Amino acid sequence: MIELPLVPTNTEPPLTAAEIAELSAEVRALAAERDAVILAHNYQLPEIQDVAHIVGDSLSLSKDAASVEQSVIAFCGVHFMAETASILSPEKTVLIPDLKAGCSLADSITAPQLAGWQAKHPGAITVMYVNTTAEVKALTDYCCTSGNAVSVVRHIVEEHGPGVEILFGPDMFLGSYVAKETGHPHIRVWDGECHVHAGIRPGDIDRILAEEPGAELLVHPECGCASQAMAFAGEQTHILSTEGMLDFARSSSRDRFKVATETGILHRLHKDLPGKRFEPVNQNAVCRFMKMITLEKLRDSLRDWQFEVTVDEGIAARARLAIERMVATG
Repeated sequence: MIELPLVPTNTEPPLTAAEIAELSAEVRALAAERDAVILAHNYQLPEIQDVAHIVGDSLSLSKDAASVEQSVIAFCGVHFMAETASILSPEKTVLIPDLKAGCSLADSITAPQLAGWQAKHPGAITVMYVNTTAEVKALTDYCCTSGNAVSVVRHIVEEHGPGVEILFGPDMFLGSYVAKETGHPHIRVWDGECHVHAGIRPGDIDRILAEEPGAELLVHPECGCASQAMAFAGEQTHILSTEGMLDFARSSSRDRFKVATETGILHRLHKDLPGKRFEPVNQNAVCRFMKMITLEKLRDSLRDWQFEVTVDEGIAARARLAIERMVATG
């Protein structure tokens, strides 16, 4: 198990509103000059989300990376996301503002580990969460996101029959959720986790239910509390991807929600749905890797052409099929 701090380690003073406005204007001007589109994940800093041309989750950003017209993609997220964009758009330049913006979940399985697991289960279909390295994707049959993991597994069972063995990884909480939702008895789940989502524990759900028994809960399936939420929280609990949370809250008649995922999503929820109130189940669920991308680093990346993310052609060719299957499944 990887243990990393839940809070950012950045000790720089926060930017003032005037500084944010000035940097944002500079970033947008550089993007236009460089023929760049800025993609930002839902967990990015508010000012990064606000300056981005497109904000979304892993699946939507994967699709956008493949379809945008610009020749340059400035990816405000973590490294595996920029790799995925490069795999899908090898003719484009993909930049990430900080090469150290990694992912504890992606680090929880390596290509040699996956190959060893596959060797013990010949004939099994491998499904890997998109939160993995390009090398792992290259050994994978299907990628998935939290938004389409259930659909991907159901598709595999329909294609290969009810006896098919599936290796699912690397997130054990998402894997457990998928196994329960699909009812497929032959899913083997890797013992990995996102350190931030794993830190949202069953006790957090117990506290929310005790304080507000009727609270409307939006829970990401990577959370350490997901199984608890599914089992005990009742009809007001909804296991959703980040984009799923937005869609659900938009269509709901309720105006107050408790949100169990990385807290960066709260900015977009409040921005897109200003008449509704969203509160974190655990306010310490902050990914320090996502928060490493700042306006200054994004400005420098576009200005100085750093840091370009590329993937070996052989690895990219093998990984592309798994990613395209994920995108096609929707």
